[in-house]
Amino acid sequence: MRPVQCILRVQRSLRWEWMTSVSWLLLKTCRAHSTLPSTACPSPGQQEDGVRKDFSSRLASGPTFQHFLSASAPQEKSCSPEAEDPPPYLTVDELLGRQRKVYLETYGCQMNVNDTEIAWSILQKSGYLRTSNLQEADVILLVTCSIREKAEQTIWNRLHQLKTLKTKRPRSRVPLRIGILGCMAERLKEEILNREKMVDLLAGPDAYRDLPRLLAVTESGQQAANVLLSLDETYADVMPVQTSPSATSAFVSIMRGCDNMCSYCIVPFTRGRERSRPVASILEEVRKLSDQGLKEVTLLGQNVNSFRDSSEIQFNNAVSTNLSRGFTANYKAKQGGLRFSHLLDQVSRVDPEMRIRFTSPHPKDFPDEVLQLIHERDNICKQIHLPAQSGSSRVLDAMRRGYSREAYVQLVHHIRESIPGVSLSSDFITGFCGETEEDHLQTVSLLREVQYNMGFLFAYSMRQKTRAYHRLKDDVPEEVKLRRLEELITVFREEASKANKICVGCTQLVLVEGPSKRSATDLCGRNDGNLKVIFPDAELEDAANPGLKVRAQPGDYVLVKEGQYDWSLTEVVPKLQRQVRLVSRSRLVEERISLCCVDIVYSH
Repeated sequence: MRPVQCILRVQRSLRWEWMTSVSWLLLKTCRAHSTLPSTACPSPGQQEDGVRKDFSSRLASGPTFQHFLSASAPQEKSCSPEAEDPPPYLTVDELLGRQRKVYLETYGCQMNVNDTEIAWSILQKSGYLRTSNLQEADVILLVTCSIREKAEQTIWNRLHQLKTLKTKRPRSRVPLRIGILGCMAERLKEEILNREKMVDLLAGPDAYRDLPRLLAVTESGQQAANVLLSLDETYADVMPVQTSPSATSAFVSIMRGCDNMCSYCIVPFTRGRERSRPVASILEEVRKLSDQGLKEVTLLGQNVNSFRDSSEIQFNNAVSTNLSRGFTANYKAKQGGLRFSHLLDQVSRVDPEMRIRFTSPHPKDFPDEVLQLIHERDNICKQIHLPAQSGSSRVLDAMRRGYSREAYVQLVHHIRESIPGVSLSSDFITGFCGETEEDHLQTVSLLREVQYNMGFLFAYSMRQKTRAYHRLKDDVPEEVKLRRLEELITVFREEASKANKICVGCTQLVLVEGPSKRSATDLCGRNDGNLKVIFPDAELEDAANPGLKVRAQPGDYVLVKEGQYDWSLTEVVPKLQRQVRLVSRSRLVEERISLCCVDIVYSH
């Protein structure tokens, strides 16, 4: 088996800093002794006293313990950190990509999409090129998900496909390198390297800065891995590179990790503890995206609304955290820092014409100030993802969610009262440990009671390291899980259809994303509630210039009116803030279009 290179960045830098400083001190002292005049012949006692005084004075002026601590402290708060010296076994040239082509594949959640952009930003600065052609790639990197067994099995299957590509690689080309990035690398670690010898490198979610070094190590035929989790890494100084030049929206990571420790969830073990980016760095990224012409940003985090910026000492006041009524946290109450409501307020002010979304939140972190802000700001989308996971209080307690069914339903009512017309989506897990038929029926009844607009439904998949793995029993048969899942999907579709019919006759604002995959003559986009809308690519009168005919382009806002079975396109809207005025005088165009009114994601 090939050796694996695993290096602790902080320990490495501290160790080499210490060795360098001590060597410098000893060398300087020795040189001082060697330059004593040959004519001076002090007595042995005087010579010993002189050496002691000389060493003491130089020791006092040399590096201190605080010097070592500051040298090893994270440099993330600075927008332009100094470049680190290369490790002693690699030269600067060996860390460069030398125009080699990288092929990136992304699996899983929106966070992985953002991680892909971060990883590519780092590799691009090191001299690598990006390719969308798998056959011409010199490096293949898979950004992976580990939330369920099926997600990991997808990666194993993909590796088997790539094995053929690697073995048939012509000897005239540089060897093909294959890497696993993200949560699966963090969870399985050396198991991947032992099971699939064709994998050359592993990089956990907090190790993307180390990718140039890891790739350089693989050049010598070794395997390389860095799966260390960090308490402070947020990539605040890394500007993600947008993968699509025609994109109208972008993801902005504001925090990483999770402290909730729900009994079923692997995220705290693959993503680490919660830590938030400084507000200033987030606002800077949003401004750059606005300058690039993007019309929508989604703030990302494993528990996005628990955001807490404590990067500056003046932020660390004694203000306690406000949770949703009837909700509790699994950890000690945190104090101080700039909270999510502050960040949301500042982000929404950057560009009034830019839509703001956020995901994925936890229901416990919806204090009134957040709901009031969503209601007041026109460019904060009136759509909230509210993961329930189950409709049974008993199961919720076993999941360690920190709330009961009654508290959750009360929060739903409070949100709808605070934000009229809000669109709600949710996550549900069926077949959790110990779930009875009665528990399942309570989840069915919750779906009917709330009537979500969108839903993400899954059968439970036990993960190692979680509390459920160590303390509970996965005792619901697989066939029962699948039956319950199908029942939940059926009920969800019925109730979502009812909820979306409320919009019949309403005119809504849609952000155009691009051509529809269904038809070359249609465009697609999303409304404020994040529902996908498909409408004809037709000429319309420009609202800003009467008499001028225009076609909607990606990034444009258009007004559509929903009929019982279709949508009617009204006009192209030049500015988001004109929505109310234009709706009142909209001129309907009698053209039939279709609506994909229900988004379903489910897994077997």
